Amino acid sequence: MTEPAARPVRQACVDRRKCLQRLLVLPGVLALQEQAWAGGQLEEPLADSVRGALSSAIANSAPPVPTFATTEARLSYLRWLSAMSDRLYSRKKDFNTRIEFLQTAWYESRRAGLDTSLVLGLIQVESAFRKFAVSRVGARGYMQVMPFWTRVIGDGDPAKLFHMQTNLRFGCVILRHYLDRERGDLFMALGRYNGSRGKSPYPNAVFGAQKRWTFTG
Repeated sequence: MTEPAARPVRQACVDRRKCLQRLLVLPGVLALQEQAWAGGQLEEPLADSVRGALSSAIANSAPPVPTFATTEARLSYLRWLSAMSDRLYSRKKDFNTRIEFLQTAWYESRRAGLDTSLVLGLIQVESAFRKFAVSRVGARGYMQVMPFWTRVIGDGDPAKLFHMQTNLRFGCVILRHYLDRERGDLFMALGRYNGSRGKSPYPNAVFGAQKRWTFTG
């Protein structure tokens, strides 16, 4: 007579165990989802001239102030900003934060001679647009810059890599440096940026993400 009542009790215990297992597993799953790309730039010797050029490239920390030669150029920029703001909304809900980020990404990528859509694609892959992202190897911020770069070409303070413009400035300058090292070969430069030179997963991931940020208007 007790068997019918025992089944629900046993089932309830099983259900509770499953719930507990899910609660224990969930943080790990979330951590994997939030974790930044595991690669990172590799420290390598730099000639004094290269170190000096890179240091000079990051020295001016003035806020981005875009200037335009024509009214049409300015209107094109504003159309780009509006379109990118809509696409970035799911990642950055606050309007002012979103616009400031896009303006800075546009400015720093142009300053380094890089395609802005490429830089945004790289940021999507590297950090999913998380300002305080940290990878398993210690890379920091939006563009996952390794802390050793602040010692090599900065003032040695890695905490500054969590500052938006500083991080984007470093990331763009470093990618430009790698692109020059690879004689314009973007595939190889991206691999070098990630510490996986010559391997396809990372460059292909960035190229795939870049499509979302391409603007033709």
